[in-house]
Amino acid sequence: MKRREFLKISAAAAVAAACAPRDARSGGAAKTAEGPEQMLMRENPVSGDRVSALGFGCMRWPMIKDAGGKDVIDQEAVNEMVDYAIAHGVNYFDTSPAYLQGQSEKAAGEALNRHPRSSYYIATKLSNFGDQSPEGSKKMFFDSLEQLRTDYFDYYLLHSIGRGGRAAFNRRYVDNGMIDFLREQKAAGRIRNLGFSFHGAQNEFDAFMEMHDSGEMVWDFVQIEMNYVDWKHADGVRNANAAYLYEQLDKRGIPIIIMEPLLGGRLARVPEGISRQMKQREPDMSVASWAFRFCATHPRVLCVLSGMTNMDPLKENVQTFGHFKPLTEEELQFLEQMATQMMEYPLVNCTDCKYCMPCPWGIDIPGTFQHYNRAITEGTYAQSREQKDYAKLKKAYLVSYDRAVATVRQADHCIGCGECLSHCPQSIAIPRQLRRIARYIEDLKQDTLP
Repeated sequence: MKRREFLKISAAAAVAAACAPRDARSGGAAKTAEGPEQMLMRENPVSGDRVSALGFGCMRWPMIKDAGGKDVIDQEAVNEMVDYAIAHGVNYFDTSPAYLQGQSEKAAGEALNRHPRSSYYIATKLSNFGDQSPEGSKKMFFDSLEQLRTDYFDYYLLHSIGRGGRAAFNRRYVDNGMIDFLREQKAAGRIRNLGFSFHGAQNEFDAFMEMHDSGEMVWDFVQIEMNYVDWKHADGVRNANAAYLYEQLDKRGIPIIIMEPLLGGRLARVPEGISRQMKQREPDMSVASWAFRFCATHPRVLCVLSGMTNMDPLKENVQTFGHFKPLTEEELQFLEQMATQMMEYPLVNCTDCKYCMPCPWGIDIPGTFQHYNRAITEGTYAQSREQKDYAKLKKAYLVSYDRAVATVRQADHCIGCGECLSHCPQSIAIPRQLRRIARYIEDLKQDTLP
């Protein structure tokens, strides 16, 4: 990060509650960690909404098995979490028709409908990846209204645009008349803020900013992937650095919603050496809190989404944003050092979004990647036959892999059909990574590691 960028952020952070006048506390002035908990609020300069800096991402609701063995959302647990979130100042809930095999919106609607509509903001998406026909896309829009038990959306997104540039955008939203339809819905009051979520390269993002600048499509807000690793260490080819995306949106005054602040949980479970350095600096703060504070320290950020699966991370995140402490310039530099160290680990850049599922051949793609990444971050990764405790690490990995992923769904069953590639927002070369993991496992079994 350039020095002028650090100064810009640290100057804003020095203002009470991080970036007045857009920041406010749900109960008054900023408090220290020792004082009463007060959710950090941000004012949307476009709409005037007072939005909680912590948003609830509904992509990772808790799941249970129903009587038939099917994975379904645990509605009772969702209700409890939503009640706690709203009671502690969280008022932004982000979902999609594509999340959790189409179950997320209904669960969100049931939980939120138990509260006054004025007490929360609903964000959902036109996730027309499969059926891009006018009929199918419009049906998705009206189905979302029904599932969420509302007659308007506070924030409505064109879901995951970027890959394929304008050509793909035109197919999904222009050629089928959906842009005109959404403008009509906004004029009718069914959409209050219209924006998009982005995954793609810098030149693709530039095209959508040119649309904004020309007036062809004025964006009320934009959702980007941002965290202290992707800030400067995205691959730069298939995924743009968050620093660039932030700069472009900031100079245009476009409010920013943040997704993947924890990189699918990886920044809550960083490698042991990195965790140790963070704990030395802030013994009483969680590793995850560093990532959330990084995002919210940037003043253009309206809301930081977290996909919380149970009460523990919810309470922890409420604590982080309820006693929010912006990062200093020196702390931002420290996180850049941690990000550089993270890049040295052979992790798969999987955020466990499950967009690649179901695999037509039954492979548990995210389960395989998550198990592999966890072994690396926890230091239980067998790297060489010369390694201390190699035999113990080898056995632990193979046994835990069989427990985590059913044998018939493991990496070695991938046939390389490539069906998953177009669905991955991280542009992971999924078949290649599965083959790499399969070779690693076979090397473990045959004792042929270097």
